[in-house]
Amino acid sequence: MALLSKKDTGLILDPLADNNPITIQVLGICSALAITAELKASIVMAISVLFVLGLGNVVISLMRNIIPSKIRIIVQLVVVAALVIIVDQVLKAFAYELSKTLSVFVGLIITNCIIMGRFEAFALGNGPWKSFLDGIGNAAGYGLILVIVGFFRELLGSGTLLGFKVLGDPIAKTGIYAIGYENNGFMLLSPMALIVVGLIIWVQRSRNKALIEEN
Repeated sequence: MALLSKKDTGLILDPLADNNPITIQVLGICSALAITAELKASIVMAISVLFVLGLGNVVISLMRNIIPSKIRIIVQLVVVAALVIIVDQVLKAFAYELSKTLSVFVGLIITNCIIMGRFEAFALGNGPWKSFLDGIGNAAGYGLILVIVGFFRELLGSGTLLGFKVLGDPIAKTGIYAIGYENNGFMLLSPMALIVVGLIIWVQRSRNKALIEEN
């Protein structure tokens, strides 16, 4: 017997492409613009959301039959806030410099539309296992876009990946800089993140015409 049914597999794979929370549902855009100037920050934010959404979906699912509907939003905020505090404390303990780079944006995971949306739309109506898969899938879809945007912004904006020089030395004019290439400082500005996300959306919908909305 397969570990995952076809429906379970869809819960993980659909958000990676045709139902991506950023490029299709247009959720979680703020953090995608704010922290993708460096690939490392993008990866850490993706892992943080993976932890919060995956575990948060399970907790909300386990509590779904005992949460009064009138206070369900408050309960959801308490759950996500507790998980975000854990992430924040772990970062401060083991990656302090990176925690300063991410700054308030780790705390703002609490207000990430994707997380509250999945709590409301899925975890409150499904069991823990399916909710876990849904959380992992949507967080992975969100993280995939962050990593792609972070990759191009750091590469073209700083000439580095994860802090390592991959295009050469811009001061000594080695590598690609020897033929006159210059880093594009605009890539480090937040509006360029929006443009890169727009290009991803354009490429995705060009490859799959079914994703194009009809007027």
